[in-house]
Amino acid sequence: MAHVATWKKERVKELTDVMVTSPVVAIVDVHGIPSPQMQIMRKGMRANDAKVLMTRNKLMLLAIDEAAKQRPGIEQLKSLVGGQCAIVATPMNPFKLFRQMEATKAKAAAKPGDIAPEDIKVKAGDTPFKPGPIVGEFQKAGIPAAIDSGKIIIRKDTVLVKEGEPVPEDLAKVLPKLEILPMTIGMDLLGAFEDGVMYNRDILDVPADYYPSLLATAVSNAIALGVGIAYPTTQTIKPLLVKAYRGATAVSLKAAIPTQDNIKLLLAKANAEMLAVASRIPGLEDDRLKQQLAAQATAVPAVQEEKAEEKEEEDKPEVSEEDAAAGLSALFD
Repeated sequence: MAHVATWKKERVKELTDVMVTSPVVAIVDVHGIPSPQMQIMRKGMRANDAKVLMTRNKLMLLAIDEAAKQRPGIEQLKSLVGGQCAIVATPMNPFKLFRQMEATKAKAAAKPGDIAPEDIKVKAGDTPFKPGPIVGEFQKAGIPAAIDSGKIIIRKDTVLVKEGEPVPEDLAKVLPKLEILPMTIGMDLLGAFEDGVMYNRDILDVPADYYPSLLATAVSNAIALGVGIAYPTTQTIKPLLVKAYRGATAVSLKAAIPTQDNIKLLLAKANAEMLAVASRIPGLEDDRLKQQLAAQATAVPAVQEEKAEEKEEEDKPEVSEEDAAAGLSALFD
């Protein structure tokens, strides 16, 4: 029987105890994180009461199996163990843990052979470099550099590496000089286990306000439906009463049924209809009617002018975001 080193047994027991006692256990990918940055990230995690435990993948798998004997379901984490990974144990909610890890990520230079996470591009324009050997370095790396008016320029927009392709060595050397940092370093949460539930990355990768917004929309739609079908609840009773009041008022006005609430509206309607009839009678001598008709005639152009101004505002072209930003910045010049 092969001898198992004592340190391995102790490490497996340590990992098992942590996974059994911690409310949330996660597997994170730590590939490509330089040692200094990794130490800083681990320190930041400890400040938030989270432990980052790293060891051989085989020992992690053994520890998960042992933990599963006391905590059924945690064995689902085994499928995430691979490559360079670590175990994170924390009382933190999985969604908060994911957001915290995303916040620790930073842009970094590409190393030779790194796979481009997206198209790596260089844009046409000036560079801060003066003519010299660096022109040859750029051209060797596939960057369309040239000398113009005593300075180095990029002649045209160029895709240097397509998404999913490796970064060539010559290009990896010059990209930092152009301040192009295509890689992202940081702990990448692959999945987390809590209360018997496995949360994969695609579930955790949602905006902080996503679910509250969904709930708010659902509540709003439910209230609108309740009002639409006249279903009384604590939330819909006030809108239903307002709707009923407005409907009753509209019916009473249409049927000319006077009430305490609509009498002024009925009188105003009757007066308007009377003026409409009076305006069609030639030789009208009543001074009061003449005054009201004159006031009405004066008010009509004002209303028409107001409507014309509103239409003119509607016909004005929309201001672009760039123009609006420029206008705002001008206020502070």
